[in-house]
Amino acid sequence: MSVGRLPDPGGFEGLLRDLAPQALGTLVRRYGRGQFDACEDAVQEALLAAATQWPAEGVPENPRGWLVTVAGRRLADAVRSEAARRRREDALALATPQSALLSPAPDAASACGRDDSLHLLFLCCHPELSAPSRIALTLRSVGGLSTAQIAAAFLVPEATMAQRISRAKQAVRASGLPTGELSERLAEVRQVLYLIFNEGYTASTGDDLTAPELSTEAIRLTRLLLRLVPDDAETAGLLALMLLTDARRPARTGPGGELVTLTEQDRSLWDPSLIEEGVALIIRTLPHGRPGPYQLQAAIAAIHDEAPDAESTDWPQILALYDLLARYGENPFIALNRAVALAMVEGPAAGLAALAPLEADKRFARHHRLFATRAHLLELLGDPAAAEVHREAARRATSAPERRHLTERARRLEAGVPDDNTGGST
Repeated sequence: MSVGRLPDPGGFEGLLRDLAPQALGTLVRRYGRGQFDACEDAVQEALLAAATQWPAEGVPENPRGWLVTVAGRRLADAVRSEAARRRREDALALATPQSALLSPAPDAASACGRDDSLHLLFLCCHPELSAPSRIALTLRSVGGLSTAQIAAAFLVPEATMAQRISRAKQAVRASGLPTGELSERLAEVRQVLYLIFNEGYTASTGDDLTAPELSTEAIRLTRLLLRLVPDDAETAGLLALMLLTDARRPARTGPGGELVTLTEQDRSLWDPSLIEEGVALIIRTLPHGRPGPYQLQAAIAAIHDEAPDAESTDWPQILALYDLLARYGENPFIALNRAVALAMVEGPAAGLAALAPLEADKRFARHHRLFATRAHLLELLGDPAAAEVHREAARRATSAPERRHLTERARRLEAGVPDDNTGGST
């Protein structure tokens, strides 16, 4: 999977990229969700003007205000031009006065108050949108990626992605901000950012294991969200989880792009600065109140990251954390990882027994990761059936690196080649 090159985070491009969602959020709040497309076009024109003028004339004292002012003028010009076109084409008077088109929408001043970036995130992560539409609209409007970049990331034609984003905008215009408590709306935003991160960390399809640009963008947007809601422990937990997980990315693939499991990874390649920041976030949030799912997953990631080698991993503590996670409801991936932890504490037979409910779950019974985990535990038991289960997992995998890895594991088992790998996670 490949993504078009994102702008350099430094200099004018980095500044404009940070300011773009703020300016767009302000215009959408001011002029209403019905002007979403027009507001986005106006902001893009303002960004082009800034990219031309600021390097020569210097950054204005209030760059965000400059963008909002210029974008507002472009929006007004566009509305006047459209109104003039309609007057020429239709002799009848416009049903809606032009002034109404540029007046703030009555419901735009929402529970988000004056925080326009949060307002925009809520719009893009609207619960009535499908998960793919939320992701696409967030990457386009808040992340600043082009439609072509998003399409490349998800391996779909640009026209298909353009239609998806257009439909998402139409749904936003029709529905507005979701109702409900702030915590519920934040949960929707966190979920979308987590989905973006996961797609970048382990691409669901394609020839590459990871799409680093998506993971990096998810981390950047989560940092933005945490700045907007600094006291929200679960948002801090989500950021910590992303940092602690992404810290391992340099060691997850070999020279030929092959998958390297957690146990086999060269831990000297892990990013210590990301680990330090992630651990600090967890230490800050865990002692206060009941930890949520993202905080608990971040704590598990921290235990893995702080172990000097695979043999030193504190599996009993990880198992205890998975037991706490299970209280938040059924999640097949959590149950799968808990089975691995149980196997490391009580033996592979106990882990296999824990897989039984998942194998009876029609929604998950055919998933390649369930087969891969079962094969791994059978391998630990020395069961010769492990090779064929590895091959079945490979047949079901949609990611080429995962498919190659599972096929190679099966080949080694069939050839009687010893494998020191004792952990299936990456």
